[in-house]
Amino acid sequence: MDTDAYEISSDPDRLDRDWIHRVISTDTYWATGRTREDMDRAIDHSLPYGVYEGDRQVAFARLVTDRTYFAWLSDVIVDRSVRGGGIGKRLMAHLVAEAERMRLKRIVLATGDAQGLYERFGFTEIDDDYSWMYRVWPDRV
Repeated sequence: MDTDAYEISSDPDRLDRDWIHRVISTDTYWATGRTREDMDRAIDHSLPYGVYEGDRQVAFARLVTDRTYFAWLSDVIVDRSVRGGGIGKRLMAHLVAEAERMRLKRIVLATGDAQGLYERFGFTEIDDDYSWMYRVWPDRV
């Protein structure tokens, strides 16, 4: 697949929010059942990136960041119809370049199935002097 035919944009007005919500809420293991309202709010408070074939959105990711030190890479999705064609790799290369441009110190992410993809872009499992901790509210998706 020629990934040059696909355009990456950070224009939030171009996002197909219906497509994003449909894929996020039905075709992921981490956000099944997420509401459209919650997804819209998450997009509005992060840096969203869409990948497009013409007018059709085929991939999405977002960075939650202070734009100085830290970013959380979240909600990376590629439409099933184009998976395996290099779109995810192209999107990741773009996101890493954006983080380098911002001169971020650290990007973190969580994945249950794409470690190999992220390792290609310099991500490693966390093994440092700190204990990463989190709190979950079980009643929220």
